[in-house]
Amino acid sequence: GFSVSIYDVTSRSISLKWPKFPGASSYRVTATAVNTVGHSLLAHFSDATLKVTLTSLIPNTIYAIQVEAIDKNGIILAETKIMQSTAPDIPVIDQAYSKLSNSITVEWRAVPGATSYLLAAQDGDSCVEMVVTNSPGTVTGLKPATLYRITVRSINSGGKSQPSPFRKAKTVLAAPALSVSSPSCDSIAVSWKAVYMAAGFSVSLMRSDGLGRMLKENTTNTSLIFTNLDPGTLYTIKAYAWNVNGIPGDDFTCNQKTSPKAPAGVQVAFNSGTLRAMVSWMPTEGALTYSVTASSGLLKLKCNTSSASCTVPSLRCGSEYYVSVTAYNDAGYSTPTDAVSLKTVPCAPVNISIEEDEPGHLLVSWSSVNFGDYYVVFVKSDDGLEVHCNTSQTQCHFQSDCGFTYFISVFAYNKAGQSPSGDVFNYTTAPCCPRHVRAEPLSGDSVRGTWAAVRGAEAYETRAAGGSGVVLCSGPGPARTLTALRCGTRYSISVRAFSEASACHAASAASDVRTAPCSPEIITISKEALSVISVHWQSSNEEATYIVTARGEAGLWCCTSSGNSCTLINLPCGSAFVSAIARSPAGQSLPSYSVPLETAPCCPDDLIVTQVTQSITNISWSVGMGAQTYVTTLDSPKGQAKCHTLQNHCLLGCITCGTNYTVSLKAISETGLTSSCMYQGYSSSACCPSGVKLYRLGTNGIRVHWRASEETMNYTTDLHGSKGNFTCTPSSGLNHCDITEIPCGDVYTVVVSPVTGMGSKLTFCPKKIYS
Repeated sequence: GFSVSIYDVTSRSISLKWPKFPGASSYRVTATAVNTVGHSLLAHFSDATLKVTLTSLIPNTIYAIQVEAIDKNGIILAETKIMQSTAPDIPVIDQAYSKLSNSITVEWRAVPGATSYLLAAQDGDSCVEMVVTNSPGTVTGLKPATLYRITVRSINSGGKSQPSPFRKAKTVLAAPALSVSSPSCDSIAVSWKAVYMAAGFSVSLMRSDGLGRMLKENTTNTSLIFTNLDPGTLYTIKAYAWNVNGIPGDDFTCNQKTSPKAPAGVQVAFNSGTLRAMVSWMPTEGALTYSVTASSGLLKLKCNTSSASCTVPSLRCGSEYYVSVTAYNDAGYSTPTDAVSLKTVPCAPVNISIEEDEPGHLLVSWSSVNFGDYYVVFVKSDDGLEVHCNTSQTQCHFQSDCGFTYFISVFAYNKAGQSPSGDVFNYTTAPCCPRHVRAEPLSGDSVRGTWAAVRGAEAYETRAAGGSGVVLCSGPGPARTLTALRCGTRYSISVRAFSEASACHAASAASDVRTAPCSPEIITISKEALSVISVHWQSSNEEATYIVTARGEAGLWCCTSSGNSCTLINLPCGSAFVSAIARSPAGQSLPSYSVPLETAPCCPDDLIVTQVTQSITNISWSVGMGAQTYVTTLDSPKGQAKCHTLQNHCLLGCITCGTNYTVSLKAISETGLTSSCMYQGYSSSACCPSGVKLYRLGTNGIRVHWRASEETMNYTTDLHGSKGNFTCTPSSGLNHCDITEIPCGDVYTVVVSPVTGMGSKLTFCPKKIYS
């Protein structure tokens, strides 16, 4: 738990320290030089001493240091050892001098065992240190024109030596910071700020390529100008300051190029199609880039390039430009070249007007433009044919055809070329006039006109003149239907063609047509006989034939007349509608309003009577045309049965069996007209027996007894059970019947029915149950 540490080492001393050890009354330190015979150091210290410095040691020597803690009886309580080398010997400075304003160079003799050296430059309270490996060494980061105290220390792994005896050295003047420029193509201006402690300045200039002689100027000012230099040439400028002793300070070197001279041989070529100017010139020595300026009034267009040509875009038509070229390099720019005049192509003519001063002739006119020497007008029709007019005036005449669209362009020309293309105008001449108009009547109030389509027509106006007025109709297409005309009237039909801009100069030749006859008006319908009807009407048509039609469910009946009445014969039963039409060479009229004509309803063709029960009969019949309701009647001396219904069937009750009836039916229309219909007679069914009684005959037999309705009627008895069906027919005149050998233990339904002359049995007689 006892240790020692080193806290400082010099060339001839080592400083130690250790912690207090319990029970120790003194400490003993022994330092023995390693590899050096007979050189050791022994020292005793009280228990109050914990930090010591061993002196009079050999520089650059390794020592084995032992520290022992001893009690009051002289017994060693603890010991520790450490190896430590002393620093190298103290260097001696041979000389110290300054070549640069921020550094001092120091020379000294090498010290054995030193691995590096510590240089120190002190100026008042400030100190700059730097470690170097050998001599000479340079301290940097110093202030210009300043006196410093310079010392050197040697260093090895053990530590640093004491400082050497100092030497004084002063840094040289700072270099002037030059600002250079080329105010013209043959001069360079140099300026700088004042330098601390400077008595004067020296500035030299020479071409960087080494050609020519060097120019040198000494001055106490802070600026000067070198003239008569080569344009566009790179020069090297070097400057330094000196102090009152004539010692020069740092030098400052920079390069500066003279600005180029103005280019020569400027030529301008104009491209009329793109409104661009190609400008070219002879290359200038030392120029890096060129700028071309094209000026027209306040407008300036520029083009920059590194080659000997440039294109100036976006020139205005109808303008005069002055073109100059300026050369540039790092130093600045040359004077502009003498301006070259450039006149561009004229602008496209404006205020173009097109008019058809007379049919077949177009007049195109426009306003004159700047720099326009002459004009060319191109006129192209929509069928592809193109003509042109070349003139120095501001108008041109052209032949034109009806219904064509012409596309018109006007260009101006001068020595520079053709103007840009302006607006393309289109002009459509009046459409051609229609020919070959045909008209035909469609009805009493409409006529259809047709004609051949004509070029340039977007719409047609059809005119019908006649009667008491004029009817107009407009629309596209070579056909038109004129309506709202008067029936049976002669009209003159003409057509005129229109476009969006104009109409044809004349209407077509007229075509005459008469509308179809007017519809007759039925005044009265009278019945001349049961199936003969006379129809009377009123109409003012000329050369018309009238057809009267009676239309009903049974078909059509017609009569024809050129007067104002007609007779219809053999009309059937049921309602009919009567109408009339007029027909002439112009066509057929619309039918008159139909007048209803009611005839008596038709009798049904078929009637069927069916016995439902002994006292109820069902009668059904087919539909009678024109009938709304029906009354059916069965008549006999014993009574009458009647039914009134909307249907085509009816149930009649209270029918007497075994009776002959007369069958009749009345068909009644909606207005009450009645047709009486007679049909074949009807006989009701035979009467069922009465008093039917059942008697047992042993265990498997039964007697059925009844009371006959007629003495001459034959009867049959039927038994129906789950184990079998049995029938018994007695001899004529008997009113009972025996049925034997029937299975026992069953329930039977027993029916006694009269047998008709045809051998059929009635199905509705009463049933008896027998168990």
